[in-house]
Amino acid sequence: MMELTRKGEYAIRGIVYLAAQPDDKVCLLSDIAAAVDVPATFLAKIFQQFSKIGLVKSYRGTGGGFLLGRLPENITLLEVVEAVEGPIIPNRCVVGAGECTRDLSCTVHPVWKRVQEQVRNVLEGVTLKDLAGE
Repeated sequence: MMELTRKGEYAIRGIVYLAAQPDDKVCLLSDIAAAVDVPATFLAKIFQQFSKIGLVKSYRGTGGGFLLGRLPENITLLEVVEAVEGPIIPNRCVVGAGECTRDLSCTVHPVWKRVQEQVRNVLEGVTLKDLAGE
């Protein structure tokens, strides 16, 4: 994944909005969707994924909605992106050893590895707290 999909963009918008809310405020999906201009059905699927891995907590029924699963300073942009987009892969050769028959002889392979590491490091260095502008 080098280019963020619409799903990735929507995921970031939704969770950053959540991170900007008071810690104990349970937000309705419809409110989040309206605030960040994302279709509610699409956001519901994304937040279901987030809920499974603990990035958000979901509450059912009256007064139900979503809360951030951890403090915003403890959730990185890397986690959010990889939760919806999967691992960051600039080229298939960095997926794993043997994925490319030339990975031992290729002079470009180490460059793709560096690109992957640097993109991951940048995303890992940004938390939801940073993005929520607190």
